[in-house]
Amino acid sequence: MLSTGDIQSTHMLIGMPFASTMGLGGAPVKPMIIPWMLNRNGQAISLASEFKGKVGADPKALKPFVDAAKAKGSPLTFAMTFPPGTHAMWMRYYLAAGGINPDTDISLVTIPPAQMVANMKIGKMDGFCVGEPWGARAIADKIGYTSVTTQDMWKDHPEKVLAFTEEWATKNPKTVKAILKAIHEASVWLDDMGNRDEACAIVSKPNYINCPKEIILGRMLGQLDYGDGRPAVKDEAPMHFSIRNCNYPQPKFGLWWLTQFRRWGMVTGAPDYEAVVKRVMRPDIYDEAMAELGVSGRARDDSPFTLFDGVTFDPKGDLEAYAKGFPINSLKN
Repeated sequence: MLSTGDIQSTHMLIGMPFASTMGLGGAPVKPMIIPWMLNRNGQAISLASEFKGKVGADPKALKPFVDAAKAKGSPLTFAMTFPPGTHAMWMRYYLAAGGINPDTDISLVTIPPAQMVANMKIGKMDGFCVGEPWGARAIADKIGYTSVTTQDMWKDHPEKVLAFTEEWATKNPKTVKAILKAIHEASVWLDDMGNRDEACAIVSKPNYINCPKEIILGRMLGQLDYGDGRPAVKDEAPMHFSIRNCNYPQPKFGLWWLTQFRRWGMVTGAPDYEAVVKRVMRPDIYDEAMAELGVSGRARDDSPFTLFDGVTFDPKGDLEAYAKGFPINSLKN
């Protein structure tokens, strides 16, 4: 709807505007921009209850089950929501960290978020990655548990973004900035923990998430029960919307995403990392809007970060070497 002009702005998984701008998967090229990061954290990788007590937070423990199923000719099935999106990348990264190739060792399928739990309930999948509340819902319905949250994998990782088509944003710069200012106010409100009960009551309604408020609220408040016997903990990095420089469209996140497109064969040959990211990630628009609001303390951050497998990404380093440095990959030269 965004690419056809039916709507002018929407939330998206961070990989989607890049995929559209690059024309991944044979799709038409439709340049899009990201002038605003909507949130960080808040997803989870859920496994079916049959793995309780056998696979905890370490995906290496999953590999024997994957190998056995593959040998029988009936590979395990895992789900995500969109091939170049966040959930696909977390699931791929998680599996590969366990020695599992998501393109050859298992079946990786695309399922809408609200259908994840239902499909696991009838035995059609062994694991999935999606945003909350579906990880918590799998536990409440006693059909699965959380192996890891995505913030366990990478604290304060990017997730949803606010996207516009490049064409429309170029023609309507004042409207774009006005939208960012409104979203800023909403983001600050959402990050007040005293408002999350009301927020969850709103989104629990049938025309939105259609899930009991209590199931949504727990993890939004940082109450983290993995559902497999591990002690419940206080999540120090639940989904957030404004704090810790959340909204700045950091170029390094786009660079990391392109390395994963490269790693998993979604592009042939090295992409033009810097040029694509410069076109899609638009901190210049963000800076202008926040300056007009008098918001300070938000800035570009090019520091390296390390994921849960101990591998560090340096946005100023050799991006192609990073993309090609993983032992498990589907590179297309």
